[in-house]
Amino acid sequence: MLVAMYYNNNDVRIQEMPKPEIGDDEFLLKVMASGICGSDVTEWYRVPKAPKVLGHEATGIIDQVGKNVSQHQMGDRVFVSHHVPCNSCRYCKRGHHTACQTLHTTNYYPGGFAQYIRVPKINVENGVYPLPDDMSFEEGTFIEPLACVVRGQRLSALQKDDTVLIIGGGLAGILHTQLAKAKGVQNVVVADINPFRLTQAEKFGADQTINAKENLPQKLKEINGGRLADQVIVCTGATQAATASLGCVDKGGSILFFAVPDPTVRVPLPITDFWRNEVTLKTSYGAAPQDLEESLALLTAKKVNVTDMITHRLPLTQAAEGFRLVATAGESLKVILEPNTQ
Repeated sequence: MLVAMYYNNNDVRIQEMPKPEIGDDEFLLKVMASGICGSDVTEWYRVPKAPKVLGHEATGIIDQVGKNVSQHQMGDRVFVSHHVPCNSCRYCKRGHHTACQTLHTTNYYPGGFAQYIRVPKINVENGVYPLPDDMSFEEGTFIEPLACVVRGQRLSALQKDDTVLIIGGGLAGILHTQLAKAKGVQNVVVADINPFRLTQAEKFGADQTINAKENLPQKLKEINGGRLADQVIVCTGATQAATASLGCVDKGGSILFFAVPDPTVRVPLPITDFWRNEVTLKTSYGAAPQDLEESLALLTAKKVNVTDMITHRLPLTQAAEGFRLVATAGESLKVILEPNTQ
């Protein structure tokens, strides 16, 4: 079978690997669609583990089933979660499933950017989500990224009368925009340096947009009646975005770091000001089963428009171009690879 082997953002090679053999408690998924995530092109995160077949938003058709697998059948159309928590450790029991060590060590093989993947027993039992008949494989690739957004906003506890500033108008930023508006949030502002993404943010529901090259706190006050944002959601790993967010949060507000800079970056924190004004800093990583279930329900009910967010559909053989599109962050939102499409 063919796979896209990642070495770095500028070196993604189409290689051949043996089709995985499954065990009695596993199944083989024929991958029909797999989205390229922004984290897939975050080199400080990915290159140390390279060469590697990436891809964690895979949907497809169950091609083979182990003899002990009874809950899933050949031909089923499914999304498979790559990370699965144990549901029994201290962190899972306290609602921090994405801090679970099992979640951090589970995965399917070799990765979503392959024609076939072997789904291990724990994923078979706890990480498979059947696709509704009217949901395309492409739409299904949004289950995981939207679930991450669902989790982030649940932790932030958005309120309808909040002013929400989303810094970064890429895929995650626009999913945050759509979900916030679906929840009835009255004022969602998106900031980015890319004019294409600002236009897309408006298309998908942002009430206002700001070119992030401007003085962000000052501009925010100008369009928000002299106030800063109740909720700031950082959806880009750019150091400047993390730093700027600290000056954009209003008294009693919170900042959610949905994306973060590389580990060498140190962000100066105005801790005294935050102390005096009861500002909260939060982080959000990945998605837990309940987030995935809520995401699937949102997509099934068409509460979030993901189809129009797809800007590029490419065969696996053009994976290098797909990675280039996502890494350069030009005029693209969602790039999907279709491993079994010629």
